[in-house]
Amino acid sequence: MMEKDRFIAALLPFCDTVCEYDRSCGKLRVCKTGLAQGISDKWYSVDELRNIFRDGCAVSAEKDVWTRYLSGENLRGFFDGNADNDSFRLRFRQGGQAYRQYDIRIDRVDDNVLVISGRDTQEQEQDVLTGALSRNHYERDMSAEAFRGGVALVDMDDLKLYNDVYGHSVGDKALWALAEVIRRELGSRGSLVRYGGDEFLILVPQAEEKEFAAMLETVRQRVQSADIPGCGDELRLTVSIGCVMAQGETIAAAAHRADRLMYRAKRRKDAVVREGDEETVGGETAQRILIVDDAPLNRAILREMLGGEFQLAEAADGAECMAQLEKYGTDIALVLLDMIMPGMDGIQVLEEMQRRELLDDIPVIMITADTSADSMSHAYELGVADYIERPFDVQVVRRRVMNTVKLYARQRRLTSVLIQQARAQERSSGMMADVLARIVAYRNGEGGDHARHIRRLTELLLERLTEKTDRYRLTRPDCRRIAAAAMFHDIGKLDIPDEILNKPGKLTAEEFEIIKGHPVMGETILRSMKDYQGEPLLETAAEICRWHHERIDGKGYPDGLRGEEIPIAAQAAGLADVFDALVSRRVYKEPYPMEKAMEMIAAGECGAFDPLLTECLRELQGTLRREVYTGEENQ
Repeated sequence: MMEKDRFIAALLPFCDTVCEYDRSCGKLRVCKTGLAQGISDKWYSVDELRNIFRDGCAVSAEKDVWTRYLSGENLRGFFDGNADNDSFRLRFRQGGQAYRQYDIRIDRVDDNVLVISGRDTQEQEQDVLTGALSRNHYERDMSAEAFRGGVALVDMDDLKLYNDVYGHSVGDKALWALAEVIRRELGSRGSLVRYGGDEFLILVPQAEEKEFAAMLETVRQRVQSADIPGCGDELRLTVSIGCVMAQGETIAAAAHRADRLMYRAKRRKDAVVREGDEETVGGETAQRILIVDDAPLNRAILREMLGGEFQLAEAADGAECMAQLEKYGTDIALVLLDMIMPGMDGIQVLEEMQRRELLDDIPVIMITADTSADSMSHAYELGVADYIERPFDVQVVRRRVMNTVKLYARQRRLTSVLIQQARAQERSSGMMADVLARIVAYRNGEGGDHARHIRRLTELLLERLTEKTDRYRLTRPDCRRIAAAAMFHDIGKLDIPDEILNKPGKLTAEEFEIIKGHPVMGETILRSMKDYQGEPLLETAAEICRWHHERIDGKGYPDGLRGEEIPIAAQAAGLADVFDALVSRRVYKEPYPMEKAMEMIAAGECGAFDPLLTECLRELQGTLRREVYTGEENQ
């Protein structure tokens, strides 16, 4: 096998297109191509092949490609020069499709033969997720290009939150939706680059400033209503955009300027910031940084570095720093803290901030010339976010400050999103629990308000109890959970016949025994929910169901428990149940006034209750009138 044939055979598995050119006849043989059908293993003159590409197969290339590379003169010229190979890039467009990009290489095999090979590199030039141009393509082929026109950096707000809260698949869909909005507005006017994880670069050559700004504002508005597949109306996207007009500088330089403006936009969130937008510097939109250093020169240097981006407050020592923190609180986005100062030094400031629990909300970057392991280890243990060394490097200082401010802002937004999500879930769960409890109450003839009354009564009792004793070590969330669980105390009555449950007269001994079976039945119903075993709410509800009729003297049912044997959740729910039954209308009785109900409970007419709980109930009479039984006849 000739050297040429071996060379071609080696290329075929890896290349999308392979041709050989023979100078002796001035023709090309197409060994392999994906650009057109039916032309492989045939010889063509350069003109014939050009015509096929242009017309017969509806394949075209840009004009300069034809004149520079696809001519017999250029190919023959290879043999007259000293070059053994060359490489270049072609862009082909077939039919109405977008351009596809090929990397082409020409190798001289001998004095008469060239081998031309090409690979489709379009996928390498595009971001797989969004279809925008890739960052690799930008760095290699675009960043150093001189450019005139509009340059904008678009950052999706809170992408990390979407990933953390809803999952990465939702974050990916959000990025795709943003890219689609930009593409629709951009059309064929310019280019879109996936610049970073949540950032896109927009380039519009020869754009007019007002038109470019208007396009970006349209993007900002339309992103808010962008459809994210599979997410319904749960997510509302927003973007922060920084834009500049390039006047012949490199794209990279213009992108850097746009990046700085984008950071300003992110402080406002859901904003477009242009050069000259003075309202974005200072005032309420700029975040406040506290510079703490005993050296006036150091404060002046940092003031010069950061004054254009942030509002600045200054302190000359640790005591003044704490005074500023007390004055501004979490309005301070970052503290730049000198480690070595007279009086209260940086470490002591950190210890005091830690004691006041400020470090979770206000990040600290240490300023130091001492980067020894022991010194920095102690600072990090106290909660320092980062450090910068003297003498100051402008780029290092700016980048670390901006990164830290941005990180903590995202953490605060994440906390806000999680709290909102938890509250929404709590509202939904509470609504479903209320619906179910009301259904049970209506069937029991107790009215729709019984479940609501029990919940609030139980919560108020437990909160007052925790003020009087720490015996039960109940937190506020514990009190709320027990109160929610108390709504299900009578769920076991679903198994009792209506004629017994709603009998207007006195029950027979046999009927009362059937009624007394509802605590065990309620626990059985809840324990049968295998998917939720171990859930605190279900466990508490099961305890309340079984034991809310127990009494501290052991004369309750079903198990005859005494005193502390009865869980405090069941004791509180049981007292709330009895009180509400006394002051509410039932099919078998009229409501008692609150004062009479308290007398009956204190006298033990409804069984024996914990004296401390009974005292709590007595103290809550005014609150119950205002918050629970407002306007009801038991007043």
